[in-house]
Amino acid sequence: MPNEPNVVLANGQQVAAALPCSIEAFLRSQNLPPRSVVVEHNGEAVAPSEFPTRQLAPGDRLEIVKVVAGG
Repeated sequence: MPNEPNVVLANGQQVAAALPCSIEAFLRSQNLPPRSVVVEHNGEAVAPSEFPTRQLAPGDRLEIVKVVAGG
């Protein structure tokens, strides 16, 4: 687990981030439009409406899945 300052674990990879920051700010910093992904934060599913207010801290775990439309 990352214990370094300003590092979160995103999809199993250590990623530097300007912490503390919101999930929305983190997604934008990774070039991921917030409305195009589903996010789990420390094992808990996060509603897109919470992305701007849910804060990340060093060592937090994120699972980010891109939503793909098809038909």
